[in-house]
Amino acid sequence: MSPATGAATLAPRRSSRFVAWVRAWRAGLVPYDEVADEVAGDEEHLVADAPGTWTDVPLADALPTLSKLSPDEIRLVLPAPGDPRGLPGPGPFAGAALVAGEAVVAGTLGLIPEVRMHTSGSGVTFETVLWRVYPLPETAPGAALGNPGPAEAEADLSTALAEATAALTRLDVAHWRPELAGALAALRRPDGGTDLPPGFDPRARRLFARASVLDQVLALAEHAAPGGAVNGHEAQQRDAALRPLTVACRRALVAACNAPLAA
Repeated sequence: MSPATGAATLAPRRSSRFVAWVRAWRAGLVPYDEVADEVAGDEEHLVADAPGTWTDVPLADALPTLSKLSPDEIRLVLPAPGDPRGLPGPGPFAGAALVAGEAVVAGTLGLIPEVRMHTSGSGVTFETVLWRVYPLPETAPGAALGNPGPAEAEADLSTALAEATAALTRLDVAHWRPELAGALAALRRPDGGTDLPPGFDPRARRLFARASVLDQVLALAEHAAPGGAVNGHEAQQRDAALRPLTVACRRALVAACNAPLAA
């Protein structure tokens, strides 16, 4: 794997893993004891403002708060400015979710991950993730409203990827952003799609794997090429080419993680 491709295969959004594994747990498909470790990976995850707590607690200690929810009450939300779909309306949770670009709706609770940087006494820098809990109104609309299902989202993503790739080829993106062009090419190859827990069907797995990698590719595209290789006009053209793909990617992740689970 080239460095360019490797850079595009970072971990998926934390909220997507949270939703996928917690939904599988609530469906009885994975044991409670595995959920926190699967969500956190090699990071430390804490929860702030969980009901019945007075201080930050480990993720595993806060999960029982969600133990009475059904899988369909736990949803991924990936809002963006101008596209707040899935959010329960104006308020502190909606504002924080728009800033973070990701959130979890779990019944009458909303959770948003905050990454905190720390430096040890020896100078080693490390991260912790704090899930901040927000109360939501009883009548909050479901996060699935307005979002396509996995089949539609997969078709939309394929179309958007093909159109973006063609546009970037015309812009000669490979000349001034070779890692982006290489990563987009890598996405066209088949993948195993094994990053979701049990209960998700093959289409949701394939969609999640593809959209998760693409999410990282698009993060690369947010940065200007080194050495001033991209002028303002070129950057605007690149952003215009990628904008529909960014929307399709977010909707694909939501559709995959919120897909119906098999019993």
